[in-house]
Amino acid sequence: MGTVKRRRGASSLVLLCAMAILTAPGLATGMAYAAPSAPATPGAPTAPTPPASPRDPAAPLPGPGGKSLEQVRKEIDELYRQAGTATDAYNLAEAETKAQSEKIVEIANLVVAGQERITTLKSRAGAAARAQYRSGGLPPGAQLALSDSPGQFLDGAGRLRQGEKAASDLLSELSRTQSELQRYAQEASDRWKTLEANRIKQEDSKKQIQEKIKAAEELESKLEAEEKARLIQLEQEAQYKAQTAWLSTGAMKDVNGKATDAGKRAVQFATAQMGKPYEWGAEGPSSFDCSGLTSQAWLAAGRGIPRTSQEQLRLLPKVALKDMRPGDLIIYFDDATHVGMYVGDGAMVHAPRPGRNVTMAGAGSMPIKAVVRPDA
Repeated sequence: MGTVKRRRGASSLVLLCAMAILTAPGLATGMAYAAPSAPATPGAPTAPTPPASPRDPAAPLPGPGGKSLEQVRKEIDELYRQAGTATDAYNLAEAETKAQSEKIVEIANLVVAGQERITTLKSRAGAAARAQYRSGGLPPGAQLALSDSPGQFLDGAGRLRQGEKAASDLLSELSRTQSELQRYAQEASDRWKTLEANRIKQEDSKKQIQEKIKAAEELESKLEAEEKARLIQLEQEAQYKAQTAWLSTGAMKDVNGKATDAGKRAVQFATAQMGKPYEWGAEGPSSFDCSGLTSQAWLAAGRGIPRTSQEQLRLLPKVALKDMRPGDLIIYFDDATHVGMYVGDGAMVHAPRPGRNVTMAGAGSMPIKAVVRPDA
């Protein structure tokens, strides 16, 4: 399949609704996906005319609340944003819980090994004590006087000194091993406390997620079928408006980086998940949350990266927007609670929120906090 010629401005926006991009070869290379009809004014992006709305989105909806559809959209969006924040906290607590559990198992193995070592050392110490008892415990002067051979005595005395040093070393090792066991016990206790704290965090975050999602679903369930369809259209229009404003700043003017081989594999994995549902805490294979998608995509590309968007921001190298290339991760919002993968030409793939599927969207359709690079 031939590569479609790149166009800036309006051409970058058409990919938001053109499903043909699913199989376009340009996803991993940064080439354009589709070319719309030329704008009336050269260089000026032209937005498609939205379909006629059955109701003005600013008009109050029927019912005691008296909210407009646009107000409902914003309220639902904010609830899902809050659920996304709680999801990141849940995922981080889950990762920390797993790490603490693994550490506790490691400490338990050290304790077992230490106890076995102490048993061996005590056995050796007992054998040394019994040997000394059998020698009668006579002072060296008496042993010399009673010995038939002074040379044999002196030789034995040398071995005795060696034995005393060995016994001293044995007792030192026994004491050191006992100290290590005490330290392991304290560390295990601390790890258990941290583990329990993380479990509490998980439960609290889980409760918040469920409450926010339930509230959003209840709001949406009150809408008529026609209003639900219009709600989706309003979401798309809001994203389109944000993307248009972002492009108008010239943000994509100098962005033309090429994907690395690993970046191509990550993009191919991420785009292959398009159409699968969002599910908080999910890492595939049938559903994903936003950071579950990006972390699994890079794992498929051979690079392990942090699980959450906040940790991805904190631990991965940051790159300037102008240096962005396919495969890089775009972190969104001030609290870094959403992430998408840049695929080229001003587009990214992401798992948006509950009730939506993994999809393509404009890279500037949400407020960008930073761009990070897993394969720097």
